[in-house]
Amino acid sequence: MSFILKPVDTVETISREDFKKNYLDAGKPLIIKGLTKDWPAREKWTTDYLKEIGGNIEVNLVDNSKADPTKPINASIASMKFGDYLDLIKREPTELRIFFFNLFKHVPSLINDIKIPKDLMGGFIESMPAMFFGGSNSVTFLHYDIDLPHLFHTHFGGRKHIILFDNKWKKRLYCIPNATYALEDYDVANPDFEKFPALKGVEGYEVFLEHGDTLFMPTGMWHWMKYLDGSFSLSLRAWDASLSRKAASVFNLAVKGGVDSLLKMAFKAPYAQWREKLAIKRAERALKNGNPK
Repeated sequence: MSFILKPVDTVETISREDFKKNYLDAGKPLIIKGLTKDWPAREKWTTDYLKEIGGNIEVNLVDNSKADPTKPINASIASMKFGDYLDLIKREPTELRIFFFNLFKHVPSLINDIKIPKDLMGGFIESMPAMFFGGSNSVTFLHYDIDLPHLFHTHFGGRKHIILFDNKWKKRLYCIPNATYALEDYDVANPDFEKFPALKGVEGYEVFLEHGDTLFMPTGMWHWMKYLDGSFSLSLRAWDASLSRKAASVFNLAVKGGVDSLLKMAFKAPYAQWREKLAIKRAERALKNGNPK
């Protein structure tokens, strides 16, 4: 069994006016298959090329394990040379991932291989082009980005399975209190509705990205991702134009980032257990009250 999932609208290209009216302002995701057609990166960025230009960089790795309650979210479990990691994901399945890696800081010339889509919207954070790498079988847990940017997420070198939810469903998704991620005890791809009844009836989107595809994810959208092949993605981030959204971003970084990390380190397992129990209570209450309507 699964959630109630529908496909994401897909276009080859789109005008600024159409994008703003039907996706940016409407808060709807969109796949733009032709956004990267004139990017040098589309043909140039292979694992062999990235190994050549940055193979000696030491990178931190995460895996599919449930977050350690004593550590900040996405704390690394190991490290290795970037080139060795690229060889690994090309050679065999692995759960190991590289999270939020700014390779551009190490190789500034990479910026010449992409084109930031300013023709569609403004507000891009040009200093933070983040890259994400995963082996086949690696999974990114269900979450939304803490600083609430709009995302243009382009995939390279393989396939990626993505499930998306509007932020209105966060209680029904068992959102962890003081955090921007969900209870990690259920399988997003195959949820157990008997054990987690609030998930039943939750509506979302399902996406399968291929090489060169770009997924637009509006601010606050929940996303779960599974690498079907050893591959990688680039996320370009842009601020929402509204002051209220910028204020919410600052609040999230301060409370759901800084304060929450301090509480986790101070109270460890008891704090984690309290949060999980509260997430379950809130989800059950939202289900009982019929939220969201």
